[in-house]
Amino acid sequence: MRVGCDIISIDRIEMIYQKHKKNFLDKFLNPKEQLLIKSPASLAGFWAAKEAASKALGTGISDLCGFLDIEIYKDEKNAPKLQYSKKIMEHFCIKQTSLSISHDGGFAIAIVVLV
Repeated sequence: MRVGCDIISIDRIEMIYQKHKKNFLDKFLNPKEQLLIKSPASLAGFWAAKEAASKALGTGISDLCGFLDIEIYKDEKNAPKLQYSKKIMEHFCIKQTSLSISHDGGFAIAIVVLV
């Protein structure tokens, strides 16, 4: 089992978004993920989730695992789920992923567990 965690200031992500708009979104979210963003808090949560997912691999965002190798989606109960690219799943022998995202007090946090 491997675990990754990340916390980010919602204001920091919102400032970056206000400066770069769609270019910022395109850097780390695919078009389906962009449709799920409803607020600065959810945007920060997705950022934290992708950072946590890369940390769980032990690589961080790098040549081995980029932002777009990680996809966040919602299940039928609106819970966030995580899917790595096939390349990442095979290279790191990942069988199962678990993701939790929360935001409060101006911060977003995400925790990823891999089996």
